Amino acid sequence: MAQCTTQATIGDSEFDRDTAVTRRASGIYDAELSEGWTIIRAVNGGYLLAMLGRALGETLPHPDPFTITAHYLTASRPGPAEIRTETVRTGRTMSTGQASLVQRDETGAEVERIRVTAHYGDLAALPDDIRTSAKPPAIPPYEHCLGPRNGQNAAAPAASPFPGSSAITDRLDIRLDPATAGWAVGQPSGRGEMRAWFGLADGRDADPLSLLLAVDALPPTAFELGHVGWVPTVELTTHVRHRPAPGPLRVSITTRNMAGGFLEEDAEVWDSEDRLVAQSRQLARALLI
Repeated sequence: MAQCTTQATIGDSEFDRDTAVTRRASGIYDAELSEGWTIIRAVNGGYLLAMLGRALGETLPHPDPFTITAHYLTASRPGPAEIRTETVRTGRTMSTGQASLVQRDETGAEVERIRVTAHYGDLAALPDDIRTSAKPPAIPPYEHCLGPRNGQNAAAPAASPFPGSSAITDRLDIRLDPATAGWAVGQPSGRGEMRAWFGLADGRDADPLSLLLAVDALPPTAFELGHVGWVPTVELTTHVRHRPAPGPLRVSITTRNMAGGFLEEDAEVWDSEDRLVAQSRQLARALLI
């Protein structure tokens, strides 16, 4: 399976630098939202969730997000931000916290961008018992899938640039299943499905924080329903089920219903050992650009 030739370690990658937070006071962190993770004009919601997840990980006594729910209130912009965290409850195996991210608008007024509630625990302490009917998505080999440029894989056709061509595509290594990329050539399937291999462009292996990005990094399923426009997230709940093994992830996202200008997206993330490592559901809006 083809992979990135460079390899960034956890803690030394662009993702880690760009999601870093600096503690200013108890429960208050300074952050800088990087322009490199924007889609059209706004900062990607999964990137924001990972940044708030990092701040909560520094606030709570447990290391890993088990479930985290975000409500996106206003579109975030690149630049300085403040994250405020609060410990709601601590227990022996789980702790609960909440966080919000605020920025200043053009007039200097404070604007809350996103509010999060989360349960944290220790993924390494979970029992090994697994009883499931879930199966990994059937995706063609990496080298037979489509990317914005496809790097050195000149044999495979490249998908068209994502609508509103975005800086985030340079930070990700996404290879779409051709069966879910009809939108890229003006032939959407109408099935509301998106499947892809997923990784970070610098080769950094996945961890629980980058899973929060993975569930919200693929092109919207609305594209395969024939909608080409901005699809901002309204609410996103993510369950992290297992610490992922090294190697590329497989992400599958489906939508069953787009109505009234809103759609749901259900995502599953599988690691290189065929384990379901994360799940999510989000509500998003389908807007024209």
